[in-house]
Amino acid sequence: MSAIITGEAVTLVLRPASFAARAVGSLIDVVATVLLGIGLLLGIGAVPGLLDAAAGAVLSLTTVVLLLVGLPVTVETLSRGRSLGKLAMGLRIVRDDGGSIRFRHALIRGLLGIFEIYMMFGSVAFLVSMFNDKSKRLGDMLAGTYAVRERVKAPPPLLVSTPVELAGWAALADMGRMPDGLARRISQLLRQGTQMTAASRDELARALATEAAAHVSPPPPAGTPPAAFLAAITAEHRRRDLHRLTAAQERAQTLGRRLYRLPFTDEPS
Repeated sequence: MSAIITGEAVTLVLRPASFAARAVGSLIDVVATVLLGIGLLLGIGAVPGLLDAAAGAVLSLTTVVLLLVGLPVTVETLSRGRSLGKLAMGLRIVRDDGGSIRFRHALIRGLLGIFEIYMMFGSVAFLVSMFNDKSKRLGDMLAGTYAVRERVKAPPPLLVSTPVELAGWAALADMGRMPDGLARRISQLLRQGTQMTAASRDELARALATEAAAHVSPPPPAGTPPAAFLAAITAEHRRRDLHRLTAAQERAQTLGRRLYRLPFTDEPS
């Protein structure tokens, strides 16, 4: 996982592509390029008498250069770091600061790609990618880029409800806004708690409940399990947020209907 802090102090978490995903994506690109090149060269040679030997050699060389450099550079520049193989694997090339690549980055990658992928049959790219944490090949190192995963499986929604024995207390308790970090850790515990050992889950639940208690008044009934307390405040915060948003939407709709009734509009009431 790669964390990048933007100029607005916002932390972006990007997931670098694995070595296997990059290798498969590159293989798809190479196979597609080779098949396209063979087709074009066969098409040029299939027209007898169209070009003499010298012109045919120049045209063939130009075609190869355009396929190996011009095509990937153009595709990555216009698509902001994607290609056929990367699209199939859900990858994208970005700069080291997380931004979209430009022509300069694509050109450096394309030129180095001829050497490390085609001339060396991928051996240089393989060795270099194996020994860095972002699976960068030589072209990425010189261009200041790396591949990230775009298609990341979305986590399932967190389904949590207030325990029956805490429903009365939760409805009347004064619950302040939880700090973002604390709310995120509580959500992670409720989502992944079943995957933890009982001792670790209980210890973490007690620590989080102690932090959360500072934002809740009165405290829950004596003897309430920490996990039940955390589930109750999470569910109650969601219920109150939904109620507040629903009320705001209804007020906006009411105001809209009142405005449509003004004399200077032709809209029906």
